[in-house]
Amino acid sequence: MSATLLKTIVLLSISNLFMLFAWYGHLKNLSSKPWIIAALISWGIALIEYLFQVPANRIGFTQFNLAQLKILQEVITLAVFVPFAIYYMQQPIKLDFLWAALCLMGAVYFIFRS
Repeated sequence: MSATLLKTIVLLSISNLFMLFAWYGHLKNLSSKPWIIAALISWGIALIEYLFQVPANRIGFTQFNLAQLKILQEVITLAVFVPFAIYYMQQPIKLDFLWAALCLMGAVYFIFRS
């Protein structure tokens, strides 16, 4: 695995973790607060997300094209989302997670083949 790919994956993984909390964490933690409070807190979390996402894409773009970066990000999103949904948000495990992962594996194959 190249250093560029590893840096991109690590930064996108951190970015996605913050993204999930910005997008969905308020549903668990701030449900009793007005939506504007949840939005402001989510924007703050999203700022942290972008501090990882922007460098990740800049680093990744030195080796990968735009479509490859997007598919990589989607795979990482699912890999981070499933544990977040199950462990943090207490959602049931679904077979649909497997089907989605298999679809993404197909996307990875087609976008990264020569």
